[in-house]
Amino acid sequence: MSNEKILVVEDEKEIAQMIRDYLKASNYDVILAYDGEEALNTFYRENPDLVILDIMLPKIDGFEICRTLRTKSPVPILMLSARKEDMDKILGLGLGADDYVTKPFSPRELLARVQSQLRRYKELSTTQTPSSALIIGELEIDPSAYTVKVRGEYVPFSVKEFEILYYLASNLNQALAREKIFDHVWGFNEYGDINTVTVHVRKIREKIEEDPSNPKYIETVWGIGYKFKGGK
Repeated sequence: MSNEKILVVEDEKEIAQMIRDYLKASNYDVILAYDGEEALNTFYRENPDLVILDIMLPKIDGFEICRTLRTKSPVPILMLSARKEDMDKILGLGLGADDYVTKPFSPRELLARVQSQLRRYKELSTTQTPSSALIIGELEIDPSAYTVKVRGEYVPFSVKEFEILYYLASNLNQALAREKIFDHVWGFNEYGDINTVTVHVRKIREKIEEDPSNPKYIETVWGIGYKFKGGK
């Protein structure tokens, strides 16, 4: 029986309650918040395992909440919106969201994405050991603590950004196809967009590279994907 706790942030009460009822039927504990301020207060108080976050919210919008939460926690964030341009913005800004769903959506599809995110987050949180930390150049990548140090300073990473970085760094000097990276990190092709790998890599470069336009860690292998180098 699942005991994971999910925070649902949605100002349309009928939608919020529909999501709550469907998730509770699958044995998740569900907490609701109807505006941005309540969402942040509830997150800090309840420490949920996953957040389902609408974009158009009173007081503080979902984009700002996502930015704030990502600096505090690596828990999965799944964003909701009825507007295609919002989804483009989520990817383009690299806010740290782990997945998104467009409205209207099937509760079954939402549940499948929730289960996938929680499963992968749990696997990464419980199977890595301190000995698997990687130190490459000026980077220290520690999967046991889910942290990244860049030139001695901690830098916040989303779950997906961390998974991509750790996967690339664990395969030093190997060219990895975008499709292979996507399959490893997301694990489900039917809902995915390979272009999201490109967006995430761009955000990772902005965090780890002194000059993202001339990267010394993540090299683009044209027609294939990416290769992680030793930082020289």
